[in-house]
Amino acid sequence: MQDVLTDLMTTWNAGGTAGVATVVRTFRSAPRPPGAAMVVAPDGTVGGSVSGGCVEGAVYDLATEVIRTGRPVLQQYGFSDDDAFAVGLTCGGVIDIFVEAISRATFPELGEIAADIAEDRPVAVATVIEHPDASRIGRRLLIRPDTAHGTLGSARADDAVIDDGRGLLAAGRNEVLTYGPDGQRRGEGMAVFVASYAPQPRMLVFGAIDFAAAVAKQGSFLGYRVTVCDARPVFATSARFPTADEVVVDWPHRYLAAQIAAGAIDSRTVVCVLTHDPKFDVPLLEVALRAPEIGYVGAMGSRRTHDERMARLRHAGLTDEQLARLASPIGLDLGGRTPEETAVSIAAEIIARRWGGHGRSLTETGGRIHHTPGASAN
Repeated sequence: MQDVLTDLMTTWNAGGTAGVATVVRTFRSAPRPPGAAMVVAPDGTVGGSVSGGCVEGAVYDLATEVIRTGRPVLQQYGFSDDDAFAVGLTCGGVIDIFVEAISRATFPELGEIAADIAEDRPVAVATVIEHPDASRIGRRLLIRPDTAHGTLGSARADDAVIDDGRGLLAAGRNEVLTYGPDGQRRGEGMAVFVASYAPQPRMLVFGAIDFAAAVAKQGSFLGYRVTVCDARPVFATSARFPTADEVVVDWPHRYLAAQIAAGAIDSRTVVCVLTHDPKFDVPLLEVALRAPEIGYVGAMGSRRTHDERMARLRHAGLTDEQLARLASPIGLDLGGRTPEETAVSIAAEIIARRWGGHGRSLTETGGRIHHTPGASAN
């Protein structure tokens, strides 16, 4: 929903009803991930996408019908070998899409959700998408780290979903959870889609050099909240890094340690060390590699610089397990030379490590194209 929130809020604020289609489950090579959404406004205009174009027409028709009836629908779309004219996904994947009518009457808390997202306050929305009792389909719980609001129909179900939903919120994941009709842990009949709206993941770029400007631009493009940090005020200026969300003048290791202590780092955080100067990068990498909560740590430098850096880090007491987390030299081998090309290789490595990719050409591989987070690259 986050990708169509602006369009949805326009209709909601005007007192209208929008049809919202959300990808809740995917199988095999689905084009869009869970949480991707499409909104159909009362005037027929469309925002967002659930399949990159494959089934948008059919989903549009279903959304307009749901606006008319007010009855939510869970619909599955896949590839059909039997009927060449059937609506389906040309990629061969399968997606489950939940379509519901959203208005001030059906979702009065939407304004609160929009405010939470705008202020980077973590919140999750748990929605019943399957249940033997049709009246419970579409019921919602709003889940925050310390509070919850709403009900799915029973206290037992609420307690189970709040507990599991907070785990998904902490991880920033969207997922369907399955329970018995009354929230039984071991059972089936009730399916709940939890959509997590966590703050933007962070990219911390250390070293205010020309490569850092290109990396910051790539980070913004990928949806990261980008911070550029350097101890030298003459280089660390907003004018030199216009795409960064913030530019900080501080010693890199001190800044990172403070961010970790403040709880401003999580498993989605990526750290790019571009200083290739021992007095900056060795103390910084000591902090970064000792912090298991950081998802990616990469450092720029030649092979010789890498070898010297590893020796210094071992001398500082880092273990082989901690050193194995370091991506150095940073980036995938794309053969690039310019700052922009190097930034693409760094971004490619970050993506590959996040999703379990390997960086090889798809023409050289078989099997499914899309990976799951943290999957082993084969």
